Amino acid sequence: MSKIDDVRNYTYRQIQFLIRQKETSVGKAMLANLRRGIGKTPGELPELWGAFLNEMPSELYGNSGMPSEGGWAVYIALTLFALHQQGNAEPVHCEKVSLGTAAARLMNEKTEEERGRILRRFGPVVTAKSMQELSHHLRGLIQLCKAKGVRLDYVQLAGDIYRFQFLESRKEVQLSWGQDFYYVEKGEKQ
Repeated sequence: MSKIDDVRNYTYRQIQFLIRQKETSVGKAMLANLRRGIGKTPGELPELWGAFLNEMPSELYGNSGMPSEGGWAVYIALTLFALHQQGNAEPVHCEKVSLGTAAARLMNEKTEEERGRILRRFGPVVTAKSMQELSHHLRGLIQLCKAKGVRLDYVQLAGDIYRFQFLESRKEVQLSWGQDFYYVEKGEKQ
């Protein structure tokens, strides 16, 4: 199995666990802890270790005390899922809704001002240069998704974040997000 498969499979298991447990005291505590981890480096907050390291495949562990690419991907996806899930009775994870598709769904706003705000949040996500910068800009976009009830595939997001960290696949991820953002079904207008 490849590392990207490990990232996706592990993220899927963790998301499913959080969805099943979201109404329990354990689940609520895990989601709250994960939200506190937004913008932090994986491993920085010991209270999050169980939420994102428990049963993580050893291939995704980092070396020399630094988070791995897989660790970053899982961590960002889980912390943003926790932010998005807060206050939602229904799961916010929705298979096959990419980041670009979710951003496009936000563009259904009526005013140009609101549409401009969405574009100002989406652009910096696509052009981020570091994991901290990507996490920061994703947070703003996820907050808009949360406010507007737009769901997202967090397993796909974790895989995209993993691939985003490598120069040879970053352009593919960026183009994929852009294509999904601008995709229009036949007979539709954007």
